[in-house]
Amino acid sequence: EVQLVESGGGLVQPGGSLRLSCAASGFNFSVNPMSWVRQAPGKGLEWVSSIYGPAGTLYKDAVKGRFTISRDNDKNALYLQLNSLKTEDTAMYYCARGGASTALAGTRGQGTQVTVSS
Repeated sequence: EVQLVESGGGLVQPGGSLRLSCAASGFNFSVNPMSWVRQAPGKGLEWVSSIYGPAGTLYKDAVKGRFTISRDNDKNALYLQLNSLKTEDTAMYYCARGGASTALAGTRGQGTQVTVSS
């Protein structure tokens, strides 16, 4: 059974940082592209970032230069470093199996809430 468990969210002031983590199990993590997607209050699900293999990455324009996606295949873990956070980054963040074109329809975890507010 595929399981994705996110953690690391919280309340942070604008300009602050958070590091999200995702623990994956039930599939061959190392060969799968992985993504982060998010859903802001009252809005639809949107793709944020994807990682392919050890270093190939893609980012939504709005987060480019502020967010960094990474993975540790030995630990079956996916990460998202969020820096210079803005109020518009407030959302539930989900780890998803799949790349940029498939993540929105892919298996997701339960999510971790990121709230950016002063």
